Amino acid sequence: MASGREILHKMKEKVQEKVGLGATAESGKGKSKASKNIKHGYHLVEGKSLHPMEDYVVAEFKHVGDSELGLFAIFDGHLSQVIPDYLKSHLFDNILNEPDFWIGPENAIRKGYRITDQDILEKAVDLGQGGSTAVTAILINGQKLVIANVGDSRAVICKNSEAKQLSVDHEPTTEKESIENRGGFVSNFPGDVARVDGQLAVARAFGDKSLKEHLSSEPDVTVEIIDDDTELLILASDGLWKVMTNQEAVDAIRNVKDAWSAAKLITDEAVKRNSTDDISCIVVTF
Repeated sequence: MASGREILHKMKEKVQEKVGLGATAESGKGKSKASKNIKHGYHLVEGKSLHPMEDYVVAEFKHVGDSELGLFAIFDGHLSQVIPDYLKSHLFDNILNEPDFWIGPENAIRKGYRITDQDILEKAVDLGQGGSTAVTAILINGQKLVIANVGDSRAVICKNSEAKQLSVDHEPTTEKESIENRGGFVSNFPGDVARVDGQLAVARAFGDKSLKEHLSSEPDVTVEIIDDDTELLILASDGLWKVMTNQEAVDAIRNVKDAWSAAKLITDEAVKRNSTDDISCIVVTF
């Protein structure tokens, strides 16, 4: 009979296969076929906590009809590997299946987020407890970038050397009023971060059925036009942002031409700065 340690090791091996960690490949890269200047790279590092890796990424270029879409996402699970994995498999499909995606991508993204969260809640018996944050970026024909997020994974763009945050950190303290209006509360115990109902350190997330009455999964959505001043885009989980400012992350990689090398560089820097959380990072260079 397998010991607890062996079972945990097998679980880690399974999740490493899924996120691309382990001895084979802990990162990846790709490039646009429509625009030779646009490339992406990603890198993930498992944190020092006792639970298995809970970060999942999507990073790919996809041709749809005559158009090319860059699809990039980071899903940072809490108490769950299953829900971020479900998001990796279903969220973009649900968004792109919206009939009005090409006319109004922002609205389609909101609908896609809503439908996906409803599906997760309806499948809670199979998918289990816990939930996931998300930050997604859809690059349409290399020209229009649509960012959406729930939770504290972040999207930062660099234009003319300046870092600009495109996502919103959904923290319990900033959304206290809406949480209380839903019947919940925000705890703020000494030595701990603020938490929804004393449990969750983000105010918006997918899943979390037990907290859903007090928790939103409505994304913030923003549009950014890619122009000649655009240098790069960073998507990363909070394991990076806990130890680096937006500008520090941008400054560290502005002169690194290879997108994968850039993603690895700032991920390694976060580890050096004693980030103990799972860290996942995608860099897109223009």
